Amino acid sequence: MTHRLGVDVGGTFTDVLLIDEDTGATYREKTPSTPDDQSVGVLRGITSVCADAGVDIGDIRSVLHGTTVATNAILEGKGARVGLVTTQGFRQVLQIARSFVPGGLAGWIIWPKPEPLAALEDTVEVAERVGSEGEVVRALDEDDVRTQLRKLKAHDVEALSISLLNSYANPTHERRVGEIAAEELPGLQVSLSSTVLAELREYERTLTTVANACVQPRVARYVEHLESQLEKAGADGKLYILRSDGGLVSAKAAEENPVSMLMSGPAGGVTGAVRVAEQTGFADFLTFDMGGTSTDVALVQNFAPRVGRETSVGDLTVRATSVDVRTVGAGGGSIAHVPELTQALRVGPQSAGAAPGPAAYGAGGTEPTVTDANVVLGYLPTELAGGELPLDRDASVAAVKSIADGTGLGSVEAAAQGIIDIVNENMLGALRLVSVQQGFDPRDFALIAYGGAGPLHGNALGKLTGAWPVIIPPSPGVLCALGDATTGLRDEAVRTLVRTFGQLSDDSLRQILDELSAEVRASLTEQGVPESEQQVTYGADLRYHGQGFEIPVDIDVAAFDGSGGGLAALRTAFDAEHERLFSFLLDNEHELVTVRATGSGPRPTVAETVLADGEADAVGAAVRRQPIWVDGAQVEATIYERGKLVAGNVVAGPAVITEMDSTTLVLPDHAATVHRSGSLLIRPIDSQEG
Repeated sequence: MTHRLGVDVGGTFTDVLLIDEDTGATYREKTPSTPDDQSVGVLRGITSVCADAGVDIGDIRSVLHGTTVATNAILEGKGARVGLVTTQGFRQVLQIARSFVPGGLAGWIIWPKPEPLAALEDTVEVAERVGSEGEVVRALDEDDVRTQLRKLKAHDVEALSISLLNSYANPTHERRVGEIAAEELPGLQVSLSSTVLAELREYERTLTTVANACVQPRVARYVEHLESQLEKAGADGKLYILRSDGGLVSAKAAEENPVSMLMSGPAGGVTGAVRVAEQTGFADFLTFDMGGTSTDVALVQNFAPRVGRETSVGDLTVRATSVDVRTVGAGGGSIAHVPELTQALRVGPQSAGAAPGPAAYGAGGTEPTVTDANVVLGYLPTELAGGELPLDRDASVAAVKSIADGTGLGSVEAAAQGIIDIVNENMLGALRLVSVQQGFDPRDFALIAYGGAGPLHGNALGKLTGAWPVIIPPSPGVLCALGDATTGLRDEAVRTLVRTFGQLSDDSLRQILDELSAEVRASLTEQGVPESEQQVTYGADLRYHGQGFEIPVDIDVAAFDGSGGGLAALRTAFDAEHERLFSFLLDNEHELVTVRATGSGPRPTVAETVLADGEADAVGAAVRRQPIWVDGAQVEATIYERGKLVAGNVVAGPAVITEMDSTTLVLPDHAATVHRSGSLLIRPIDSQEG
């Protein structure tokens, strides 16, 4: 009997999901995160879930891990000191950057420009030049390379990035510099731009390569340490890390290219949400993942998450394929405060995190958080995580009272309601970024709410967006771990072309697609995925000739069947996407900039939950009644135990539905219908939807 295990580390909790590969049965565990050393919380969760399931840790065949190690290294400014090697004349590439300033018209006045990840004093130039077609314009001066690398050695750089001009077209010089670096700087981890991002645009390529080098030592140490700890605990299974695009890579591949895992954690949640949507039958939906520190949102069409070519973490935006997730600093641990200057209530982005956490945790926290506000309003039970974390209501009341006093709102309940209203508006803004701002009407989508705090706020976000039903998955607090455990291996092969459609033919592009497919299939085969189980999809970055940006478009490879309709179909797909985004088309010739092939392995089988059928009346799951505060008034709510609900039950609000890893709030004039898959479908009571 073998098992696979999904692990997701959040800012507050570490979620673990164990899957029996023979029966598909699942077991879950939720334990506080350990920010100083994430592996401690991971091992504690694994040990606990194995004990609960009666499974020997040696029976775990694979550990599938979504981690925030790379993300935190960027956000906390704790990456390595990076040395950068560039082509002569391009030393200031990171300082020049792009002339984009976030914010309004006065953004250039108040925006503090972030420091480059590789300082100018740690950047050197080498004598060489490659043309845009890959031709060698100036041969590499190896003596100069050694001289420049010795300068970096004297600066005690901790990682090295090499990004030479046009190396995407011909990586020979970069590879040779890497070989010389192994001699001059032995033991130093090296990132080559031709390996990390073999694409056009020297700034984006350099920035992404430097970011990769910046987090590489920390990620490598974490992965090696976790593997060592797993081995000591008796786990012989392989460790895989989740990529930002929702696929898995081996631990070794993650160490070599950690920039591809900056959105590792949120991607797992979107993958899990897709599985939930498949069971409930809603192909188009928004995802709403609210944890203890932040909230991640995404948009999914026809069960396929929208995938972008950029990944943003804090002030850093790199070119790395990832699920189009937007993050806002709004979570259960977000701290409410009243600035002296404005006397206006603010919530976040500062977070109490896992240590000390909200005041309700009784671990030393005293500042009012969103969790404390939910406790004050009666939405949260007296304990979380199946009893592992008791809540101190008196401490929450004392913390939120400081907001009531500072704002003049009067009652502590009014202050708590203000905190909830503001954090909901913050999360609405994030949802609008992936829907309205991208040309989608959220009313055309369902909303899947998960994470430890998501189900508490899902109903309210449904009201704000008009997205119905609001779907609460079974075990919503560990859905990210489910996504980690139920995805397959993935890899990507990319080639930059920069060709107008007039310079291409269906046959020539099909040949390139076949070459990329062979490359990505070979990589998956090397990682143990049989070729018969591999799937390859294709995409391209297109633009009108003369445009300064590209739009990613899927390629229908079946259209390149020799009938001559391949490029025509690609042109039509690009025009449709351009018109949706910008509401106009141009007469310029179409141009293909980059083409890619993405290969994936099979998803594992997991037993689907099928609840017994029951009546609409959910009285059998009712536990008690208690007062809660909603819209400025106290109302009587029924408390339900989710594990006792059966298919067809209808829970009318106001109601609170409790379970081990999360709590769901159903507001007045709304009702939650229990789907046979175990999900709760929340809609307005007067809704005509079935």
